[in-house]
Order: sequence, then structure tokens, then C-alpha cells
Amino acid sequence: MESSSRSEGQSQTKDHISLEISPENGELVSHIKEKMEDIAVSVSIFTVPNEKKCAPDFVSIGPLHYKQVRDSKVSEDDKWRYCYALLSRKPNLGGSLDTCVKALKQMEHKARRCYSEDIKVPSDEFVQLMLIDSCFIIELFLKYSYKSLRSRRDPIFNRPGMLIDLRCNMVLLENQIPFFVIQRLFQLVPLPTQCTESLGELATRFFKYLIPGEYHREQEGYHLLDLIRHCILPTHPQLQSTGKKTPDYLDCAKKLKQAGVKFQCATAVHSFLDIKFTNGVFKMPPLLVHHCTETLLKNLIALEARHIGDDPVQHVTSYAYLLRCLIVSEKDVKLLRRKQILVHEEDKDEEVFKVLKKLCDQIDVKDFYYVRLFDDVGEFVKRTKKQKLKSKYHLNTPSAVTVLVVAILALLLTFVGAFFSILTFARHHV
Repeated sequence: MESSSRSEGQSQTKDHISLEISPENGELVSHIKEKMEDIAVSVSIFTVPNEKKCAPDFVSIGPLHYKQVRDSKVSEDDKWRYCYALLSRKPNLGGSLDTCVKALKQMEHKARRCYSEDIKVPSDEFVQLMLIDSCFIIELFLKYSYKSLRSRRDPIFNRPGMLIDLRCNMVLLENQIPFFVIQRLFQLVPLPTQCTESLGELATRFFKYLIPGEYHREQEGYHLLDLIRHCILPTHPQLQSTGKKTPDYLDCAKKLKQAGVKFQCATAVHSFLDIKFTNGVFKMPPLLVHHCTETLLKNLIALEARHIGDDPVQHVTSYAYLLRCLIVSEKDVKLLRRKQILVHEEDKDEEVFKVLKKLCDQIDVKDFYYVRLFDDVGEFVKRTKKQKLKSKYHLNTPSAVTVLVVAILALLLTFVGAFFSILTFARHHV
């Protein structure tokens, strides 16, 4: 009862009003509600054809790969244990379960509409799946933030490397649950007393390793991957040039350096997407390159290709295209590493080059974020080349003063030579 009263209080603060529906209108209300959801709810969770980096191999979350992940390192039993730990934190486990199941039943049609494929899982099994996976995620976030909640035999936190691989699978586009489902259960389940953060804050803290940066805004999204996308969006608006939305070509980092461009690591910035070019200086925030980098960026690119939400600009895709231009060899990787723009071990240059090259293959940019930046870099390079040519011309071409001095000296030498010739002639004929 305590968890039920707390959930009612939270619902009121969130402007959720619970109204009883009369039995005679129940079927009609349900039909109208589902019709509205069919039209209004955006599909936000997709399968990505022929892309292994978007399919789970470690843990299955949601219905798209339900019971399909072989040799899963996080078993279904592990998820059930986490769910039990969350829901039994306070008495009346049955009451907590009943409240959650009722809420999920009400959201079932809307949740199914979020997937690009028709989910064939029966209703009760679908609700159970959403319950177990959502509670697993909530409890995972809680245990990560509060060590006192972990047991000595915890199946995830006591295995080296588990968290890293788990994060990599939880950011996959095909491995998502609608955020509103997890959020609603977060409002209903009995949370530990020490937890004062929102679900978005707990999630951001959990994924901080994958997306280092400074985040000052409360974040949500269609799902966890979309939440990460909102975390890394650049702070300054897109600077558009004259009507262009597609990128031009940009020279690689080594050639730009030879053309006079300086590369500088930008510190204390919100996101690695906050790139600027001013007065010939390329200011780029550091990108931490680890074994999940390719997976995270590929899934963000796949998400942007669907143009979900109100912002059509492909921020991460634009960043990947920028990297493809700047990095065409290991020498470019080495240059950016020395400038601390790419953060990885010194002996990993070749490996990082292959990862980034693979990441940038087959990129389709329809709304390029760095159009203005490309324009500014191109104008700077052209201007610098003209100045160098002008300087070279001045060095190789004598000035008017120089020509005049040389002419006067030549006349003087001619006059002196003539004078001595006449003087010699006169002496011999006197």
C-alpha cells in the first residue's frame, strides 16, 4: 500500500490524473485510444538490415531479439533476480506486481506501435517481457549508482568486463524498450530511500563511460539510445550557409596542417560534436576511442537515418563524415592523437584508423550540420594559398626600386668605363 500511495503522489506531480472508465464505455474508449495511438505514436525502434553492430550478442532487451541471443552472458534468470530485488524491496510484492501489470496492460498497444515490426508475442507474454526487462534496467541503474545495493554474489558487478559489454548491448537500436514504459514503472516500483535522482539522471550516469562530457540538462528520449543522442547534441545552433545542406569535400588533417590550419583540443565543452573553426584554428573536443565507440556511433547514425523526432539534422552522421574527410591514413590519426583530439593508446593508431574508416563507410548525409564550418575552412585554405603565391611572386619578381637602382648602377658603370676609355686614349696620343 505504501508503494501504491507513493505512486499516486508521483502521478499527481506529473499531471497524470486517474479516472474511472464506466464499463459501458470501456470498449469504445479503448478503440478510440488505440486509433489515436496508431496515428500519433512514432515508430522509434528499428531493425537495421545487414548490420551486425546493431544486433545484440550479449543480452536481449525488448521483443525484437526475444529468446534469440544464444549464450547470453546476462541470462533470463539474472534479469528475474534483478526484478525480484527491485519489487521486493518493500513488503507486498504481489501488490507491486499487480500495479505494474495493470499499468503495462494500459500501455501495451502504444508500446507495440513503437516497433517497426509487428510483434508476434502474445499479450501476457509481451507484458511480462516489458516488466522483467524494464525492472532489470531500473535495478541495474540503481545498483550502479549505489554500491550498498549490490550483493557479494551479484552476477553482473562481480564479473570483470561485464558492465562494458552490457553497456554496448544496451545502446543497440534493435535492443530497446520505449522510454515511457521504463519511466512509468520507475514511478510505480518501490525505490530505495537513498535514491533522489530521476530515471534520466541515473541512465546518464550509467552511460557516462561511453559518452564523456558535461551534461546540464534533464534528458529523456524515445528510448535509451535516443536519450544518449539528446545528451550529446551540440549546444550551439547549426550555422547554415547559402542554402546548402550537403557537404563539400575537405582535405585530410595532414594536408590542412600543411595549408596552415592548426588543430587544437577543445576542453570543458558539452559534447564532442561541439566543433568550431576560427582564425585558422580547428577546435575539436576529444573523442575517447574504445571498443564500444564504433557500435555506439553506428547505432546513432542508424537512428538518425530514420529522422525520428522534430530535429532532422544528422549530427552524429555529420561528425562521421567530417572524420572521413580528416582521416585518410594512419598519419592523420597520429596527428589528431598528438593533439589529444583522438584519445587512445599510442600503439593503437592502425587499429583506430581501421575502426573509424569502417565506421564512415556508406554514410548518407541529407542534412549536414557542419556546412558552414566546411565553408569557413575552404575559404581559409584558399586565402592562405593566395597569400603564399603572392609572397612567392614578390620574392621572385624584383621591385621597381630594385630595377631603378640596378639601372642607375649600370649607367654609372657605363659612364665610368667610357671615361676611363677616353682618358686612356688621350694619354696615348699626347
